[in-house]
Amino acid sequence: MRRRRTRTAVVVVLIILLGLLAGAVYFAVTRVNDTEVLVRERCTAVVGPDSYDLRPSQARNAALIAGVAVARGLPARAASIAIATAIQESGLQNIDYGDDAGPDSRGLFQQRPSQGWGTEEQIMDPVYAAGAFYDALVRIPGYETLPITEAAQTVQRSAFPEAYADHEPEGRAFASALTGNSAASLTCVLRTPEQTGNAEAVATDIENLFGPRGGAADGAVLTREVEEARGWAEAHWAVANADALQITSVSFASMEWTREEGEWLPAATGPGQLALSVAAAPADPAAADN
Repeated sequence: MRRRRTRTAVVVVLIILLGLLAGAVYFAVTRVNDTEVLVRERCTAVVGPDSYDLRPSQARNAALIAGVAVARGLPARAASIAIATAIQESGLQNIDYGDDAGPDSRGLFQQRPSQGWGTEEQIMDPVYAAGAFYDALVRIPGYETLPITEAAQTVQRSAFPEAYADHEPEGRAFASALTGNSAASLTCVLRTPEQTGNAEAVATDIENLFGPRGGAADGAVLTREVEEARGWAEAHWAVANADALQITSVSFASMEWTREEGEWLPAATGPGQLALSVAAAPADPAAADN
């Protein structure tokens, strides 16, 4: 009889432990979902049936490289070559170190001060680095029709020139979107912003890259008056920078991207106007009580 009671007690304890374990697992999963830890943040460019992903930090640098091309009036092919080159050279990261072949290489394009690309401080400025790359690229006769390996190698003088071609498809896809040649073709899947955005800071960044336009920053909303191709370049730039700048929505040409949806959907937006919103400061409960 005593042995049977002992077994019963053991079973009861096991049931209780299993219940506690199940509760702990449920709580952990709920917390994971609540904090969006399982969201894989990424930015995607789509061309026809093909799509390519970059991390938000990479997409941000791709958008800057393409934006410099747009501001200079260069063709999308220039941006394709530049983005593919930066993917190969640095993984689209503004790194402050080189390798054994080029120990003084720096930045998005791994440009070397010793080869006349500028000072280390200049090369670490992504806008300067992209501009220096394009300065060299446009001096190549007929670069627009050259294979990417030949165009990139003429600029870079790499020890591994064939590697540039490996990144041509994603370079072309992101360049097409980020230069405004493909509408509503770049999206980002992001977690909920953790900080308050600043529409005026976004306005400064976008004007520094693309130039001033009509419109204004008002509270958490920024509007700009832009034409079709330039508008999509700026709209995609905003999506690619949404993670860093706490942007929550971007609308242009009757389409809107939001963090909640992570894709472009039809929206009632006027022609020729880009509008974006940033994360607003949370309401002050004390103020609401007064």
